[in-house]
Amino acid sequence: MAIVQKDFQVSGIMNFLIQNKLLTENEAKIHDQEARKHKISSLSYLVTHKIIDSKAVAEKISMQFGLPLFDLDAIDCRSLPTSRISEKLIRQHNALPLLVRGRSLFIALSDPTNSQALDDIKFHSLLNPKVVLVEENKLAKAIEIGLEEPENSISGMLTDEDMDNLVIGGDEEAKVDINAEVDEAPIVRFVNKILLDAIKKGVSDIHLEPYEKTFRIRYRSDGMLHTIASPPPGIANRIVSRIKVMSKMDIAERRVPQDGRIKMILSKNRAVDFRVNTCPTLFGEKVVLRILDPTNAQLGVEKLGFEPIQQELFLEAINRPYGLVLVTGPTGSGKTVTLYTGLNILNTVDVNISTAEDPVEITVEGINQVNMNPKAGLTFATALRAFLRQDPDVIMVGEIRDLETAEIAVKAAQTGHMVLSTLHTNDAPQTLNRLLQMGIPAFNVVSAVNLIMAQRLGRRLCVHCKKEVIFPDKILLDAGFKEDELKDLHIYSPVGCDQCTNGYKGRVGIYQVMKMTEKLRELILNGANAMEIGACALSEGFNDLRRSGLNKVRMGLTSLEEIDRITKE
Repeated sequence: MAIVQKDFQVSGIMNFLIQNKLLTENEAKIHDQEARKHKISSLSYLVTHKIIDSKAVAEKISMQFGLPLFDLDAIDCRSLPTSRISEKLIRQHNALPLLVRGRSLFIALSDPTNSQALDDIKFHSLLNPKVVLVEENKLAKAIEIGLEEPENSISGMLTDEDMDNLVIGGDEEAKVDINAEVDEAPIVRFVNKILLDAIKKGVSDIHLEPYEKTFRIRYRSDGMLHTIASPPPGIANRIVSRIKVMSKMDIAERRVPQDGRIKMILSKNRAVDFRVNTCPTLFGEKVVLRILDPTNAQLGVEKLGFEPIQQELFLEAINRPYGLVLVTGPTGSGKTVTLYTGLNILNTVDVNISTAEDPVEITVEGINQVNMNPKAGLTFATALRAFLRQDPDVIMVGEIRDLETAEIAVKAAQTGHMVLSTLHTNDAPQTLNRLLQMGIPAFNVVSAVNLIMAQRLGRRLCVHCKKEVIFPDKILLDAGFKEDELKDLHIYSPVGCDQCTNGYKGRVGIYQVMKMTEKLRELILNGANAMEIGACALSEGFNDLRRSGLNKVRMGLTSLEEIDRITKE
């Protein structure tokens, strides 16, 4: 237990907390003393050690002092007038300049009792400081963003001088070595920064979107898009041209979509590919870059998010000598990662593996990968026919899109080959119906298909800030939980902290793994529809996507709101 020094005087904010019965006098003295030892403000110490709630305290201060409570999440902290006062002063007083209006400087403060801060700011800025109340935890984060060096900040990379001197750098090579000397033109540094930041943040896609009066850049992180920069629209064409040069596209052609690829060399042992696509829009070319990081596909099967029985069914199916394993789900649901996890398990010296993909997203040593080229006549069906003449053990087809591809895949599965592929359907039962609708006879479907998996990716709750919530039993029963599950059910919801994005960090797989059983084969041969097949699968013990999602909620991995979002009918 800390010893309070004799005659120790607490700070102004501590007196406020004592008066509002948020702390006892002795607690306030102990915490104030500890804060001074750590050389941080008392309020910062209390919030970081979770002794008090930042938002609750801010609301009480707002009411008592008559100050407006401002949400710092609503502004871009990279564009604040931080140069009006020194960094030392900003950090010393936890005071962030927000706006200059005439002779007034609006300052974000979490502790309005800090009169010394206002005096110092007035002396150094020669402006009249006006207090805007903010939450302590958001202020600390905003200060770090606001003080970020311009060369490390995407929004701050283009200065007024740069606008007049923008030059497109680089050559026609699609390989970019970030450790090599490159043209230091602002546009080159800006584009490189966008790509590097995306890799560091684990982003899956980058969107560059021109509009009539604006130009925005967004990252897709954990399945959701977030705006990260809004450069001047006048430089949109130059940014797009730089990316087209890097991906070996025709920079003079702006009327039709183009595809390209960039390989960014991060170190001797690591390189990341970007699949690039341009599309002409009303106000310029929109560019989307898909990040293809090989490390993302080197997950162990235990990290995919399977339930134990689902993992067992998956491993059993891919280790069979022949048959068809299908993975289904919308774009961005993690099908490629699941397939490559299976291929990595099968990728041994005594197995011949060939893949046909459009395009190849992840390159793996030991696997013969073929990129589709329809213009040259290289389609999935053509590649499959070639594979069958090359003594294959395992074949992976990127997607079954037409009857010809489906027929060859089914025949390959029936003649002693393990075939893995994907289809775009909503769930596992609908996949069987899709094959039948394509024209594959029912007897071929039941004899070839071993396993069908439908999957989604849900956002994973942040372990640092998730909080338990209580729902009425009726809502939980309506959501799909069973009566006997309600007794020990603990459900968590997102909160949001500096470790996550809106309460979520990372993603977790939600699966429907359906093995072909005798009952299902009988139903298919009798012409059953998807609903009847789904009901039979449930009775056989194969959870549907909704049920698998609710199991993830029970485990505290995700929220009920997230499962509602991704399993909505």
